[in-house]
Amino acid sequence: MFDPREKIALFIDGANLYATSKTLGFDIDYRKLLKAFQKRGYLLRAYYYTALIEDQEYSSIRPLIDWLDYNGYRVITKNAREFTDPAGRRKVKGNMDIELAVDAMELSDTVDHFVIFSGDGDFRSLVEALQRRGRKVSVVSTLTTQPAMISDELRRQADHFIDLTTLKPEIGRAPSDKPQKEYSVGSDEDNGDDELY
Repeated sequence: MFDPREKIALFIDGANLYATSKTLGFDIDYRKLLKAFQKRGYLLRAYYYTALIEDQEYSSIRPLIDWLDYNGYRVITKNAREFTDPAGRRKVKGNMDIELAVDAMELSDTVDHFVIFSGDGDFRSLVEALQRRGRKVSVVSTLTTQPAMISDELRRQADHFIDLTTLKPEIGRAPSDKPQKEYSVGSDEDNGDDELY
């Protein structure tokens, strides 16, 4: 699946990966994640995408973002939108799909193998576009949950599907070992936007 001569780039949909690993009952050790893919080829870049709540004095994800920024990841953030849903509940949405897709396409002349950490079916078109440029694309998510955390069309389009459960021994850590508290992020099925709650 991986050729050691390949230039690899990781594209991590932070909200999606967080939700998937939480559902599977483990946390990601991002230092181990980098090392795991450095063994598989020449790791050119590792991107992490997440939305932030702009008016919060302290964001629980800020320590993670700062750590990633200083430890080999390119962190891409944007401010999330806050709104009240029809039931009167406060909701915050932030979708980073476009940013991830644009960055991937900009690197399509340089990177041989794209690894996308997301199960979001919206990325199927991106995977197809990268493949048309002769690039290999692996998608990391899981089929072991009910329902599966990866869309069927994305899994079918990818050159390789890697179930996150198979990476757990290499990149996981027990939730009790986690140094900081994080917020819960999921996907809103109605419109494809990521939702923080």
